[in-house]
Amino acid sequence: MNLRALAALLMRDLRLAVRHGGESLMPLFFLFAVLILVPLGVGPGPNLLAAIAPGMIWVAALLASLLALENLFRPDHEDGSLEQWWLGHLPVTGLVMTRLFSHWLITGLPVILFAPLAAQMLYLPNQALGVLVLSLLIGTPILSLVGGLAAALTLGTNRGSVLLSILVFPLVVPVLIFATGAVSAVADGFSPRAHLGLLAALLVLALTLVPLAVTAALRLNIE
Repeated sequence: MNLRALAALLMRDLRLAVRHGGESLMPLFFLFAVLILVPLGVGPGPNLLAAIAPGMIWVAALLASLLALENLFRPDHEDGSLEQWWLGHLPVTGLVMTRLFSHWLITGLPVILFAPLAAQMLYLPNQALGVLVLSLLIGTPILSLVGGLAAALTLGTNRGSVLLSILVFPLVVPVLIFATGAVSAVADGFSPRAHLGLLAALLVLALTLVPLAVTAALRLNIE
């Protein structure tokens, strides 16, 4: 019964995202905007584009993750439905995880699906393509988790979008470093295991601690 209710919440969030079509398409807009604008600024040289391709794709993933953070919990807080989370029979941590998973499906998954095409457009070596997708699979959930924590902490503020960026950017720097380092390493002929291992460790740490921290932050904002 609990799983059915959580699935209903997930489907509701996805339907709302599809209904607001612009929100669901913005991650791809950011990805292809980066692909078009950055080569115009740095030049079309294949070697240069291949060198900066991992960073460009990950910057697009980060920008896409920031898109929906402002409205991750705020509408529920404003209409009072967030308080009902503590009055129902479902665990609040489960509801939080479901909401963060829907955020990842909307902002992270589209970038992962189109990353191979973006990598080909940026002349990324074929041997690095699999590591790029793997780094996105491991790293983009961390972006959603960290972003969710920042959204919960800034829920009671008037200028939440500004504070969100200030909170999120320093926390995700290690993710960007390890993810792009893994792709660059395999492109240069080295093993990416160390970078991917550290990235996976960050994911386990975030999955363990962030949902509890988000739940506590939300509780503080409704009391």
